[in-house]
Amino acid sequence: MFFDRLSEDIASFKQRDPAARSTLEIVLCYPGFHALLIHRISNWLWKHKIHLLARVISYLGRIVTAIEIHPGAEIGRRFVIDHGTGVVIGETAIIGDDVTLYHAVTLGGTSPAVDSHNQVGQKRHPTVKDGAIIGSGAAILGPITIGEGARVGANSVVTKDIPAFVTAVGIPAKVIMPRDKTKSQKFQPYGTPTDGGPDPIIQTIDSLRGQVSTLMERVEELETKLEEIGDAKPQKRDRQAG
Repeated sequence: MFFDRLSEDIASFKQRDPAARSTLEIVLCYPGFHALLIHRISNWLWKHKIHLLARVISYLGRIVTAIEIHPGAEIGRRFVIDHGTGVVIGETAIIGDDVTLYHAVTLGGTSPAVDSHNQVGQKRHPTVKDGAIIGSGAAILGPITIGEGARVGANSVVTKDIPAFVTAVGIPAKVIMPRDKTKSQKFQPYGTPTDGGPDPIIQTIDSLRGQVSTLMERVEELETKLEEIGDAKPQKRDRQAG
């Protein structure tokens, strides 16, 4: 079972990373694979209540790979961390199958959740559903859900649920385009869209330009009316004097 999972993981790296040339290269040179292997071991220990040893192994893995995965995090099958440096995955994070993360991604919490016994109790980290892709530098914060097949763009900050089969970008992240479910079966690398979807920042700038243009036209109308009123007053005084 354990080795079957590892075989699946290696195949996933081959499929999603065009730079991967062989199984041996992945096993020897890929920190994302090393971090996942270490997590599989530390997570087993964590589930069997051997918490301290699980944390020690997890910490050693962090030193070696520069990837921090809490041993309590639940990670599904065929999980890929591409490049990997700076990735942080919190204790109550849940990751489904066929998920891809790029470097510097954070699956973090927003505030401590402590129960009446002063122990961490409730879920405080994200859930990432099957097939989701999280772009480099993205921060997914709090007990939110990234829907199945969704993509989160690079350097986005997500604090609310993202629906399935959409692309979200920005700070805070907003949905900019739906995804065709028929295309979602084929892996699309990286979280940042390049298929011509609208840029939310450009959309905002265009909207502001339109509002400014409308205001300028209105100001010109008011100035014209004021000039007409100003011209009419001397004529009225001349008639009264005559």
